[in-house]
Order: sequence, then structure tokens, then C-alpha cells
Amino acid sequence: MIMALLLDLANILGGFLLAIALLRKLPRVGDDLSSFAARVAPFGWLVGVVALVAAGFYVIVHLVSGPYLLHFEVVGIGVGIALLWDRLRGRTGDDTAISPQTVTGAGVATQRLTVIGRDTATGLTLLLAIFGIIAIVVGIQGLFTPD
Repeated sequence: MIMALLLDLANILGGFLLAIALLRKLPRVGDDLSSFAARVAPFGWLVGVVALVAAGFYVIVHLVSGPYLLHFEVVGIGVGIALLWDRLRGRTGDDTAISPQTVTGAGVATQRLTVIGRDTATGLTLLLAIFGIIAIVVGIQGLFTPD
């Protein structure tokens, strides 16, 4: 029961963190949601870990004892991987500019493109934002679905 609640709350909060690029565009509430997301964002990795652990637990339980794999677990694993993607790849997520920059390291000058605006809802950010809204809906559905 506690694991199901953790999975549902991780889906809701993780979905919110993924969907904030779209949610901040809502009139009248977008700025408030954006400031709340800025306060919660440093703990996004923790939400991702909880989502992966809870969803992994239920994947194992439902594959071993049945009845079948549910969409709550699939979305939970997706939320966990999306929130932990930079950490899984070993990146820090400190990219803040969109222009090419010359980076000198070990005497070698290299060019790298840095990305601005994970706030803009285009491309992969839009896809993750839509998945975040789906995760919010699935999390709310999980709260009202009996165990």
C-alpha cells in the first residue's frame, strides 16, 4: 500500500517536473507553477529514484505473481529514467548558453554547443512535457485505483 502510494506520488511529482515547460505557459498560474518547480527541481533526482524503485518493485511483483504488467509501472520507470537521464549519462546539466563556446582543456581547444532553454517547449522538451502530463494523469488515476 505504501509502495503504491509512493509510485503514484512519484508519477505525479515527476510528471509535474517534466511537464513544467508546458505548464508555465498557462495564463495566471504559470508563474506560480514555475516558482514551485524551481524550488522542487533540486530534488528531482530523488523523485526519479523513488519512481524507479517503486515501479521496479511492482514490475517484479506483477511479473512473478501476476496478473500482468500495468501501465502505472511502465510510466513510473519512464519518469524515473527521464528525471535521472543526466545523472545516468554522467552529465551535470550545467549547460546554459545556446552559442558555440571554445573550451580549453589539457591544452586542446574544442568547440561545444551548449543548450539554453530547457524551458522552451520544442523538440525533446515538448515530448518530455507531454509524457509528464501523461504521468500526472496516470498518477492521479493510481490514487483512485484500488490496490
